[in-house]
Amino acid sequence: MERLILMRHGKAERHAQSGGDFERALAPSGREDAARMGEVLAGLAYAPELLLVSSARRTRETAEQIATSFPKAKVEHLRDLYHADPEEIVQALEDHGDAVGTVMVIGHNPGMHEMALRLALTGGASPIQTNKLRSRFPTSTIVVFNWGGGGPPVLEHVLFVSENGGAGGE
Repeated sequence: MERLILMRHGKAERHAQSGGDFERALAPSGREDAARMGEVLAGLAYAPELLLVSSARRTRETAEQIATSFPKAKVEHLRDLYHADPEEIVQALEDHGDAVGTVMVIGHNPGMHEMALRLALTGGASPIQTNKLRSRFPTSTIVVFNWGGGGPPVLEHVLFVSENGGAGGE
């Protein structure tokens, strides 16, 4: 794997009609934000070949929006990514993403936030980058790591949906 993209799912409805957390759908703003973030990634010339997606409804719907920008990407829904901790995310990457250049994982907090922060610290991200990442990880946040140099992962981008509906980050 040369590049890893981590994404927290888009904003979801508070309650599913079924009453269960697993079936909560994306809110309309979550759909819009996820589609916009896919466009931002494509504009930065990132093209995931594989999307590893929690099988919860809100993450599947986020992946559907992202995939419109990357129609050639293979999508795998994994129950093990539902509320996965960093170790479970790493296991999914080892099981499914080894032979792929760019892998994107779409999952849930707190696991996605913890994974992003651990990788940033391991890769020697600057204090400004780690403080930015440490402070928040709202819905539709994307973090991009370059793993191509053979050493630790290098933090390339932290992308948030801005309050005015655009995407912001560094």
